Amino acid sequence: MMDQVLEKTRTKALMTAEELLRLPDDGLRYELVKGELITMAPASPRHGRVAMQLGRLLANHVAEHQLGEVYAAESGFKLAQDPDTVRAPDLSFIVRERIPPREEQDGFWAIAPDLVAEVVSPYDTAQDVQTKVVEWLAAGVRLVWVVYPDERMVTEYRSLTQVRVLTEEDSLDGGDVVPGFTCPLSELFD
Repeated sequence: MMDQVLEKTRTKALMTAEELLRLPDDGLRYELVKGELITMAPASPRHGRVAMQLGRLLANHVAEHQLGEVYAAESGFKLAQDPDTVRAPDLSFIVRERIPPREEQDGFWAIAPDLVAEVVSPYDTAQDVQTKVVEWLAAGVRLVWVVYPDERMVTEYRSLTQVRVLTEEDSLDGGDVVPGFTCPLSELFD
């Protein structure tokens, strides 16, 4: 019930990615959209469980096959500049060859992940979710998974015209983005 009451709050003054990075840790999650700071409501335990389950399965596969790195929800990516947009998906993956060298890993990376997953919460509007999908794809993300725990389904985007809706009888497939990765949706929602 609390998730349904919590709303995202927005500020009026524009902010840069560097200013976002310097915000004190107050336990909240933020994103920056066209310079506007957005405070994200805390996720529900169900949201966190589904995101962690998908992250665990994906990270295990990626590590076993040395494909790259999987990142958690706190990882922000700078998708646009002047005004800045920094998004933090619930889960992301970057292929090994695209990961910046260790000495360049401070701050928000000005690259788009190869894959992102967004787990939809009850307070997310359809418009907000669609806006994120469009932004991720426009930035160069090759595969977007939008996970709907309440409906027990995932919408997979490879582009705005290449879209598949998967139910719990189906499996996620990493295709050419995460070769060899498959996950029956029933494993996410148990």
